[in-house]
Amino acid sequence: MKKIAIIGSGSWGCALAIHSANLGNEIKIWSFSEEEANIINNEKKCKFLPEAKMPENICCSTNIKEVVTWADIILHVTPSKFVRETIKKYKMYVKDQILAVCSKGFEADTLYTLSEIVEEEMPNVKYGIFCGPSHAEEVSIQIPTAIVIASKNNEVLHTIQDTFMDEHLRIYTSTDVKGVELGAALKNIIAFCAGIAVEQKLGDNTLAALITRGLKEITNLGVAMGANKETFYGLTGLGDLIVTCLSEHSRNRRAGRCIGRGLTLEETKKEIGMTIESVDNIDVAHALAEKYNVEMPIVNAVYDVLYNGLKPHDAVIRLMTREKKSE
Repeated sequence: MKKIAIIGSGSWGCALAIHSANLGNEIKIWSFSEEEANIINNEKKCKFLPEAKMPENICCSTNIKEVVTWADIILHVTPSKFVRETIKKYKMYVKDQILAVCSKGFEADTLYTLSEIVEEEMPNVKYGIFCGPSHAEEVSIQIPTAIVIASKNNEVLHTIQDTFMDEHLRIYTSTDVKGVELGAALKNIIAFCAGIAVEQKLGDNTLAALITRGLKEITNLGVAMGANKETFYGLTGLGDLIVTCLSEHSRNRRAGRCIGRGLTLEETKKEIGMTIESVDNIDVAHALAEKYNVEMPIVNAVYDVLYNGLKPHDAVIRLMTREKKSE
């Protein structure tokens, strides 16, 4: 059994804590919030997962040094926009621990992926990217789920797989770190578009086209950035697209529905009440498409909806009447 530190007390951090604790590991969660720590410690609940019960072998602390120095394995589960500043708080306490980044997204100022942040801040750490089609609500109540650990380090791959895999959570390994993290991050944008499409009363045909062409855009950008094409047809590409585009568990899809029915971006953030990775990363994806000279019409259209006043209905027309293409 392992001592596992979970950096972040949101829904995914708590779901991973519950899963890990059910396997008999000792768990310490770090939270920036005294309120969330008290709920976890005293009520054995997560405020974001009302159906879930936290096992007794989970505790939560606001002392990040205590949590990290104690651990064998660190799972980093903060929103992507807080990854660097949070790593700065604990990187001096990381010695030989394995780090698995479970966040999804980019750093807006630099256009960095999360692995690039880790390598810049902690160049000697043994790390991997741990993600896949996995709603926290389902993982926390042991619904069968399959995800991926991606790393260039074999110790990381096998330690994470051996520690967390059971009949409820199947874990595959990959060495394509860039492909795994890009698929997991970019699919949130397509899920946001799916929410807009649903609220615009568009049909299954539209969603099928959106998912398929969205996957093509993600793949083209990923390959341009050095990823393997095949990775995007796996769990963190196609799999992640399916789960986020079609499920009401997806806060990115729900956020898109808010925009689709006419709410402002600020009203949308207030209604969702949690980090919306798609909104935080649409401008990044738009900038990356320009940087790598990759055509991404869906990303460009939703960027214009959010930031340039394009109406969702007009965005659909723009996409449907683009110049003729072969698939």
